[in-house]
Amino acid sequence: MRLNDPLTTEIEFEDVLYPLDLAFDNVLDVLDAISDKSLMAWEKVDLALNLLVGESNLTFEKQMELWELILNQHIQIGSQEKVIYDLEGNPMPTPKSSDDKKSMDLVQDAKYIYASFRQIGINLFEEQGKMHWEEFQAILESLPDDTILPKIVQIRNWSPSKGESEKEKERMRELQVKYSLNREVNADG
Repeated sequence: MRLNDPLTTEIEFEDVLYPLDLAFDNVLDVLDAISDKSLMAWEKVDLALNLLVGESNLTFEKQMELWELILNQHIQIGSQEKVIYDLEGNPMPTPKSSDDKKSMDLVQDAKYIYASFRQIGINLFEEQGKMHWEEFQAILESLPDDTILPKIVQIRNWSPSKGESEKEKERMRELQVKYSLNREVNADG
């Protein structure tokens, strides 16, 4: 994100200028479509592009090129963990160390994301169709520590340390269970 550049609203591909709808709620719809296991790869890419740029007469190979361009340059931005997709649009598994665990999920944490944005005066329902994906990510990644989502992420990432009482350790373990992520769901963009 550069503050002296306008937010992206179109993309040029194969000498054609396409409108590009990067409203945060639209991008979340795209991420839902891409993670839908009931859809074939070509359906995922076709649906994603229809949401982002509208109808096109591109071949599947060209659709994949356009999708990868949009994904890499406009959706996977910021410091969040990046999801890598294979040529069929499926998320690729990434090796994780035992202490490298996911601490936030856009789908499972939706109510906490909403509540955190409300705590800083932003109603995401009123921003649907307006707030750009880059704006959404910038705010999400820099939410104040006193909002609910950063508190929950801190709980998920907590590990016991010397000097903590057994009562505090038990309390934190209970909170970790309460706020744990369901590992079956995987729609985080």
